[in-house]
Amino acid sequence: MLSATSFKADRHARIVIIGGGAIGCSLAYHLARAGESGVLLLEKSRITDGCTWHAAGLVGQLRGKRNLTRLMQESVAVFDRLEAETGQAIDWRKTGSLRLASSPARWSEIRRAMTQARGIGFECHSLSPGEAKEKFPYIDLDGVVGAAFIPSDGYVDPYALTQAYAKGARAKGARIEEGVCVREIVLQGRRAAGVVTDGGTVACDILVNCAGLWAKRVGALAGVPLAAGVVEHQYFVTEKTLDLAPDLPTLRDPDKNFYLKPDVSAFAIGGWEDGTKGCWRGRPPFDFGRELFDSNMDRLERFALPCAERLPVLNDTGIQTIINGPIPVSADGEPIMGLAPDLDNFYVACGFTAGIAASGGAGHAMANWILHGDPGMDLWPFDVRRFGAPQANGRYLEARAIEAYGSYYKIHWPGEETQAGRGLRRSPLYEILKQRGAAYGAKNGWERPNCFSANHIERPSFENKPGWFEAVGAEARAIRERVALIDQSSFAKFEIAGPGAGKFLQGLAANDLSGPAGTCVYTQLCNPKGGVEADLTIMKQSDDLFYAVTGSGFGVRDGHWLGSHMPGEGTVKMREVTRERAVINLCGPRARDVLQAVTDQDVSNAALPFLSVAEIEVGHASVRAARIGYVGELGWELHIPAEYAAHVYETLMAAGREFGIADAGYRAIESCRLEKGYLYWSADLSPDYSPYEAGLGFCVALGKGDFLGHDALAAIEDKGAARKLCAFAVEGFAPFHGGEAILKEGKVVGQTTSAGFGHTLGKTLAFGYLPSGLARETDFEIEAFGTAYTATRGPRCHYDPSNARLKA
Repeated sequence: MLSATSFKADRHARIVIIGGGAIGCSLAYHLARAGESGVLLLEKSRITDGCTWHAAGLVGQLRGKRNLTRLMQESVAVFDRLEAETGQAIDWRKTGSLRLASSPARWSEIRRAMTQARGIGFECHSLSPGEAKEKFPYIDLDGVVGAAFIPSDGYVDPYALTQAYAKGARAKGARIEEGVCVREIVLQGRRAAGVVTDGGTVACDILVNCAGLWAKRVGALAGVPLAAGVVEHQYFVTEKTLDLAPDLPTLRDPDKNFYLKPDVSAFAIGGWEDGTKGCWRGRPPFDFGRELFDSNMDRLERFALPCAERLPVLNDTGIQTIINGPIPVSADGEPIMGLAPDLDNFYVACGFTAGIAASGGAGHAMANWILHGDPGMDLWPFDVRRFGAPQANGRYLEARAIEAYGSYYKIHWPGEETQAGRGLRRSPLYEILKQRGAAYGAKNGWERPNCFSANHIERPSFENKPGWFEAVGAEARAIRERVALIDQSSFAKFEIAGPGAGKFLQGLAANDLSGPAGTCVYTQLCNPKGGVEADLTIMKQSDDLFYAVTGSGFGVRDGHWLGSHMPGEGTVKMREVTRERAVINLCGPRARDVLQAVTDQDVSNAALPFLSVAEIEVGHASVRAARIGYVGELGWELHIPAEYAAHVYETLMAAGREFGIADAGYRAIESCRLEKGYLYWSADLSPDYSPYEAGLGFCVALGKGDFLGHDALAAIEDKGAARKLCAFAVEGFAPFHGGEAILKEGKVVGQTTSAGFGHTLGKTLAFGYLPSGLARETDFEIEAFGTAYTATRGPRCHYDPSNARLKA
């Protein structure tokens, strides 16, 4: 990184894009199309020379989340118009796609996806095996259970598509320079001031990393760690001996682990085999160009042989070409997009395993993000802030990328856990709880106890009760009837201090933080449109010292949101203290009995009422006791200096034996929070929804004075929310996982945001947004796996609606 003081730019461009693949060229096209005149794209070699040139070009839109499908739909909309708009042929074949289910479990997964598609009005058809064969006559139906057909999918020529983006960008005034490699990025404080290339220096106002395979290296030039890996991917093209119908759809058989694209008298066939090879720890040399690797026949056979079972014609058709090239894969297999939290003007759009299919929508969303500060929809599953520096570690990243690649076509079970890169971040209680039977899951690199039981089975299910169902029920009963301890040390925690801390937070939070020291405030942080950017608790220790707590997976995001709005005069400082403090949630109707037995302080309701926070002694340690929780029972979050956590846990456990104390995990938390009506950011809350729509108007203090989002929220309150979050209940067990279609008189009126079983109530519970005109209706149906379940809309809080137990 070159010092800004010695940087002399030869020229200036308002927006500099690094990388001329499909994503970079799409972004240049969309920026120029939106009227941005100062766009310069720098490509170190030639356009498409990274991995775009050897991509297969399949376009599939249906994804597991509503907005991710919308992103892919936007790509198809771009493909539909691009050729006519630019005059550049892109060979876009909208032939539809066929996805086979070759096992009952896969058919459950596909039917779940089709239900989600129905919830957002996306056209998708369920086919019998015979109907699937009519669409694709070459398949052998042995083992086929059913199929999904999406008529608006297809395939495109990646090279021609990228050239069309480039032509369209140039026509609107963008500049694209090939053979120009960025060697250094110049920083000035928290900004990228420009780049040093082998063809001169360029100053910029905004810098965008669309470097594809080289994204991690380019990020490192700016001091930005990125969890963008690189692995080998193979596909082959058969001999050109097939007489194919022009409307033959693309084909995917994930149980046989292959995808297929019709080519000229041939098939292009690839797969996502286990055991691929990681490349360069995600940092390929800049001089790696339009190159391929030697083919690996052992890995090729892992999808080619099953493919030949499904397509017997391959037994009489030879292989003409094998392509084995590098492709980007992130630490979780999803793209990485948005404004990097480390700098104020450095955007990233990288890690695209399906970059061709996503390119149109991604370019459009990134252009919106850069020009308007908002991608146009909540893209949290793709957001760069879902990762931190630990996920960018080379060895960790490579292990996760290889696993994500090999899992691409595996069944994605509800509640499944990754296996690679485990054990990275551990609570001080990790070994203790492991010995007590904790079944661990992972979140943001942290090991967290999902549940406890020597007898439970880690067996997920789509349509039946999972293997941990009874164990979680027992933990929920302990929380509701006795007392439990939950290790929540992975909470992200921030200390905000300084003479301007109170004023700063009052101007950012929707709720009122002006109360006395020793209080907790549950609040949302909203954007200028009133959408919820963060959902967290802020504890006031004094007028100039606050302690903010948020979810394990949201620390980078929420810390960035706080930090990016801090005043520049130095009156406020923020420090992350996640590692410094463990957190034990002591909860249940006997929680006070246990706590009082181990402290000399008065913990009565009069002394420590609901939403109070105080420094108390527990055993031989000093802890911060906050009278809050996420399960809806009497309890405290005990924030403990990490070195004392084991002692505090053992002290509480010993004192709680006479009250039937138990360990509990995050699956029990989920059941209890659904019963209590507590919401989860990234599912029930997001930048797409305001607090008023989510039923959190009680957290909006419009009368306290101005704060970020105030005017938008005032307008929503005055006009009334157009949609409202509602709670639904189904008697007994129903296989809901979130994303199900909500029906009224047979018509889709909404989609569930989160769902699960309430063990105390014996009901399946779900949240979902409805148009306000329907929000008072009570009789609905929720569709899952082809079955419509009778669902009753009721009060948001099904359990202890008066809060008598919570505030006892």
